[in-house]
Amino acid sequence: MTVSVVLYTSDLRVHDHPPLRAAVEGAQEVVPLFVRDPAVDRAGFTAPNRLAFLADCLADLDRGLRDRGGRLVVREGDTVSEVRALVRQTDAEEVHMAAGVTAFARAREARLREALEEDGCRLYVHDGVVTVVPPGDVLPQGRDHFAVFTPYCKRWIAEPLRTPLPAPGALRVPSGVRSERVPRRSTVAGASPGLAVGGESEGRKLLGSWLADQVDTYEEHHDDLAGDATSRLSPHLHFGAVSATEAVHRARRRGGAGADAFVRQVCWRDFHHQVLAARPEAAHTDYRPRQDRWRRGAEAEEDLAAWREGRTGYPVVDAAMRQLAHEGWMHNRGRLITASFLTKTLYIDWREGARHFLSLLVDGDVANNQLNWQWVAGTGTDSRPQRVLNPVRQARRYDPDGSYVRRWVPELAALDGPAVHEPWRLTGSDRASFDYPDPVVELSEGLMRFRQARGTA
Repeated sequence: MTVSVVLYTSDLRVHDHPPLRAAVEGAQEVVPLFVRDPAVDRAGFTAPNRLAFLADCLADLDRGLRDRGGRLVVREGDTVSEVRALVRQTDAEEVHMAAGVTAFARAREARLREALEEDGCRLYVHDGVVTVVPPGDVLPQGRDHFAVFTPYCKRWIAEPLRTPLPAPGALRVPSGVRSERVPRRSTVAGASPGLAVGGESEGRKLLGSWLADQVDTYEEHHDDLAGDATSRLSPHLHFGAVSATEAVHRARRRGGAGADAFVRQVCWRDFHHQVLAARPEAAHTDYRPRQDRWRRGAEAEEDLAAWREGRTGYPVVDAAMRQLAHEGWMHNRGRLITASFLTKTLYIDWREGARHFLSLLVDGDVANNQLNWQWVAGTGTDSRPQRVLNPVRQARRYDPDGSYVRRWVPELAALDGPAVHEPWRLTGSDRASFDYPDPVVELSEGLMRFRQARGTA
């Protein structure tokens, strides 16, 4: 019997899975493998919310494989060592996996290739599994990546897409291959109480219902904080429980302004993957340094703590931060508002915000989290790096009647309409009746401090 191994990483599905398809077509037996590697923990890539969602994804993947005669093999330890041991046990001739873009993923791939070559086993790394267009497939003249989104998007949209692959009809796992127990969400401590359910089954159901019922209004309402009109597919895309390529194909079949706007958001995700692939150091250093001297010291630490805990005194900022704590997810407009407030109004290092987001976000993706933070901070690819989002104006525009704020800042629920966005304007006993802090900084003061620091005042 010929044997191939499929190493799952951020591609936890059976539908539209090129490595799985190649393994099934090229060998008589296949070992679908996921390795719980402690190095991922040490690198800071894990958090309770992602571990809980991961457990859902792995359990659902195991069910999907069992429906086709297979099963998921779970191991714990160094990825290279575990794959190598499995290859030697089964005499596997090939290992298939999806390409990654982080420095961690690429180092792992290089180590694995070297180890397998010593054993006479070939490693196949498949592009276009995690992203729609592989990083490096579209390039500007004379450069190794696009630094501006709009020209990238034009080229990306024109790229021919591969046809999504059906799930394999059947597969066979060699007998005698041991496995750890597939993790369960119930064993993960510290997850957010409102965390969504993970797994390919849930992701495909969500994609189908959203495309059928909500995508048509996405262009018009995707920034509506209270309306919650986004797809909420980002966790499923992050874990690869839903294929980004299949999502784009299905959205294009649906057609319309809403579907086009959704496809642009998927393109934005690919954009950041191609930036990080070319500049892996951007995960922790400024893509475009601005000579920032970020605030530090006791006062800055107090402001950072107030931001993390959702008690800055700016209701829309606090509402978004509390949504993050409760759900492990935040509305995209909320992400922009809270990130701008931290980096520009409070003038605190974007890395502090990115670190906190990664500690909670179920869709915490190094490429998109770090590079979106840099975009907002003005150290990334934004063509207007000095822009500052005024949280009150943002609240009036994207939460005009205050419904989003009242949902997440219940101590202000008695305030009617847009008045909820500026509780500090209340006076006397009216102000004292609300157990809610005063703003940590005047917006004009924060704006002047930022402009002086950037030399634009």
